[in-house]
Amino acid sequence: MVTEEHLLLHELNVCYAMGAMARHFGQDEDHWQAVGMLHDYDYEKYPEEHLRHTAQPLREAGVPEEDIRAILSHGYGHCTDVEPLTDLEKSLYTVDELTGIIQACARMRPLGITDLEVKSLIKKFKDKRFAAKCDRELILKGCEMLGMELSQVAAICIEGMKEHAEELQLQGSEA
Repeated sequence: MVTEEHLLLHELNVCYAMGAMARHFGQDEDHWQAVGMLHDYDYEKYPEEHLRHTAQPLREAGVPEEDIRAILSHGYGHCTDVEPLTDLEKSLYTVDELTGIIQACARMRPLGITDLEVKSLIKKFKDKRFAAKCDRELILKGCEMLGMELSQVAAICIEGMKEHAEELQLQGSEA
């Protein structure tokens, strides 16, 4: 369960980006958003053991196994061996890190995310010092898994987050 504001904002960013990815794939937006909200369920309490304390409580709460698998798959190669196989899983794997770069870009702009263009994001993406904790190799691997270009995934996520700019605190200082 997440209570810290910065972690809650991260979950919301992932949630709305996942909704946009669901729309792209013709899937249930609410469902994909719910998975996005739950993806870091244990992170606040167990950051060093991320995803090791997720499955059982979610199972007990009635979360479907396929959603638990999707949540576990976003840690593939880092803290789980659950490989992303479905569009839901591949999207969560990719979007988790990508939203961090989008959020950082938006926070630098006077109009926030409202006028953020993909080309600006790609320029910042190439600068390894910008949002340095965001794993660019993982994002690119996720895009490859999805069979999509980074620019495509970024455009979808930006639009999904833009729809909720105020809630995400990404509307900028001049908006």
